[in-house]
Amino acid sequence: MGEYVKKKKNMKFQSVDALQQVVNVVNEAAAALKDKGRTMRESAIPEVLAGALGAGIGAVGSFAALYGLGTVGLSAAGIMSGLASAGGGVAAVLGGAVSASVAGVFVLAAPVAILAAGGVGIASHLKHKQLKQEKERLYQEAVRKQTAILKALKDEQDADKGRIEYLTSIIILLQQAIKDLKADLGYAA
Repeated sequence: MGEYVKKKKNMKFQSVDALQQVVNVVNEAAAALKDKGRTMRESAIPEVLAGALGAGIGAVGSFAALYGLGTVGLSAAGIMSGLASAGGGVAAVLGGAVSASVAGVFVLAAPVAILAAGGVGIASHLKHKQLKQEKERLYQEAVRKQTAILKALKDEQDADKGRIEYLTSIIILLQQAIKDLKADLGYAA
């Protein structure tokens, strides 16, 4: 088994929103299993299913190809004097290289920048963790639906052509989604 893809540019599904297409296919598979008379005509995603059937297995590169400190009212003099006061110590240490007001910008902005960077880092970590969990959940659900649709196709081998094509197109989409999810999750192909 490989390692989970961490760089967004290398992911097939770069966000939770991008996974909505897989959710749609899994939901369609559930509807197909529930209603044995359902065909592409009743589908919520008929164009996608028809495209999958037309493209066939292996003809598509990826699942996605089937389916992107200022406060109002302060005067300039007040702001400059405040910055000079805040940066006076830094300017004194650096000598004449930096004015007190320029140093003040950095002194006052540093805590905000540090906290913002920390917040962005935490939020990013949580988003990546959520994305990975959702990919794992959808992967398992897609595999379950694929197995059930394959069984339905076998059980319904005497069904009309529209139903067979419908189930086949769902299988194609599920296979591609599973392949792309496996790649993102680092599962052996």
